[in-house]
Amino acid sequence: MQQRNEIKSKPAHSQQRASEASDDYLKAIFALGGAAGDQVPASEVAARLKISGASVTKMLQKLSSGVPPLLLYEKHHGVRLAKAGRERALEIVRHHRLIETFLHQVLDYPWDEVHDEAERLEHFISERFEARIAAKLGHPEFDPHGHAIPALDGTLPSGTSETLAQISVGGQRKVVSVSDQNPEMLRYLGSQGIGPGTIVKLTEKLPFEGGYRVLIAASKKSVLLSGPLASAIFVSV
Repeated sequence: MQQRNEIKSKPAHSQQRASEASDDYLKAIFALGGAAGDQVPASEVAARLKISGASVTKMLQKLSSGVPPLLLYEKHHGVRLAKAGRERALEIVRHHRLIETFLHQVLDYPWDEVHDEAERLEHFISERFEARIAAKLGHPEFDPHGHAIPALDGTLPSGTSETLAQISVGGQRKVVSVSDQNPEMLRYLGSQGIGPGTIVKLTEKLPFEGGYRVLIAASKKSVLLSGPLASAIFVSV
């Protein structure tokens, strides 16, 4: 009987993978639902994680049936983070963004490489290691891409932004953050001198989805950006 029980027990590496997977779901739902915790369609979760709809539904049901539940899931309506799920999501996001900042500021990683490295490490650092990183960096509020780092109590700095694609021609704004989902995009924006803190002025919106021309205040350089690029740059309101 003892041998049979040992065979049935779940290996530690399987449990680890399951924990990583659930963390990825919580983080994705947090990103899609925003700070307000809006309800998110399951299809959007599937698209962000690049997982089939059936697999996503199964995991959402699992994470919503635990004690305490991590998610609040309604079939055909969507999903939002429960209290315990939001707390865990904020913890993982804090780990991720602190690691990104440490890699960039201390180890001189370029900003287009830190996201993937942080994805690998975010699940495994201890609270002590997290505290040491935060202290070493001077308790930063934002990561290299301009995204807010949750405080230890889960709070986030207040502030609103909109994408460059949403503003009117002639508007001059400060870039507050840039999407970190595409390394190639980050490399291009970096080569053009566009990042958090950059002052830009939208000078032209070309017709028929032709692009967005911006003037970079510091260099007086004019840059033509595609629609996806303009939608990935967030500016102050």
